Amino acid sequence: MHLTLVGLSHKTAPIEIREKLTFPVKCQGDALAALLASPAISEAVILSTCNRTEIYAVSIDDSGSDAVIDFLCDYHGLDRHELIRYLYIVEERAVVKHLFRVVASLDSMVLGEAQILHQVKEAYDCACEASSASRVAHKLFRQSFEVGKRVRTETAIGESAVSISYAAVELAKKVFDTLAGRTILVVGAGKMSELTAKHLVSQGVASVLVANRTYERAVELAEKFEGTAVAYEDLFDHMRVADIVISSTSAPGYVISKPDVAEVMRHRRDPLFLIDIAVPRDIDPAVNELANAFVYDIDSLNGVVQSNLEERMREARRAEVIIDEELDSFEAWLESMEVVPTISAIRAKAEKVRAEELDKAMKRLGGLSEKELETVEALTQAIVNKMLHGPTARLKAVASEKDGIVHVESARFLWGLDSNPEGRAPHFGLFKNFLGGREKAAETLKEETGD
Repeated sequence: MHLTLVGLSHKTAPIEIREKLTFPVKCQGDALAALLASPAISEAVILSTCNRTEIYAVSIDDSGSDAVIDFLCDYHGLDRHELIRYLYIVEERAVVKHLFRVVASLDSMVLGEAQILHQVKEAYDCACEASSASRVAHKLFRQSFEVGKRVRTETAIGESAVSISYAAVELAKKVFDTLAGRTILVVGAGKMSELTAKHLVSQGVASVLVANRTYERAVELAEKFEGTAVAYEDLFDHMRVADIVISSTSAPGYVISKPDVAEVMRHRRDPLFLIDIAVPRDIDPAVNELANAFVYDIDSLNGVVQSNLEERMREARRAEVIIDEELDSFEAWLESMEVVPTISAIRAKAEKVRAEELDKAMKRLGGLSEKELETVEALTQAIVNKMLHGPTARLKAVASEKDGIVHVESARFLWGLDSNPEGRAPHFGLFKNFLGGREKAAETLKEETGD
């Protein structure tokens, strides 16, 4: 078995490329089914955010990366030679470290942002629902969540919260002398829209208008800020009175076009500041060509927030230590928590107890013939085998389920295997290259991602 990551991010691809490779949550079930149709792929998780698309896969051998690239090209109708320029391919141990860094927000556009942990959990949940995550993915992603929690609680990397939504507010503050008394129009009622509106209101914005295709959701969001929900079809009428437009919908194409905004600008004199935090983009970049209209997309936000950066970098170094600790822990699991070695260790321990007790009994009995000794030996072996058959069969059956790791860990605890290192079964070869190629994997990650 082989662990592979194929992906692109804000570090390797511009938004024009990233928006072509998105996998909305509602589409991930079908996408994962298509990916697992490849005979090379046994497990897969798709992480798709505004800044990255990454596919984590368990494959039968090192052909997994080619299978994933073929899937990406086929699913999105892209040219392989064009796409591969923007991709990074990571293998084995480096995959685990990369995921841990992603969840810890060390690989984010804005260092320390908190939203990525939720996004990775959502990706994992989608994989579970699609039955594309099995034993390795369950352990890998569950441990990554623990990494994210540790980094949040043991470092100050998340203090003075900085995120894409916060960066948008900082940019708005640079355009306007003050945000006090301004009116914002929020297009789309998702989490990013809510976060951005929250930051803007905290900076003194006086009026919040919310437009969403589902009017009830617009009402729900507007009520949180004592704002006003407006009909989606009246979007451009209300844009005439707004100072700032925040757009973050899940529409597949532009929802705000140049002609629409041109008509809006005919009825106003003040500048209009439009922040597009959607991927794919909501606002036609050509709007920037209009006088007094200023459009900023996600890539424009990169580097806006510089405050706290030095402190966050110091905390990031502390986070890297946590990641290395967790990486060692994951490797230990690969060696000891495999269900086959665990069952072998259980049987070995049971056989040791059987042999010791039989030897004691034989010394007490004495005078038994060779045939009688063979009968007693066979009897004790049969008892042990029958006692272990049911539990070990069930342990094998549940090992690949979402909670299989819990059952394997429980079995090891109940049999005292972790308190008896010398009784552990040897590593059975899963991820042999993973455990043996640390330096090479680390170099590959550095070359492919630029970290």
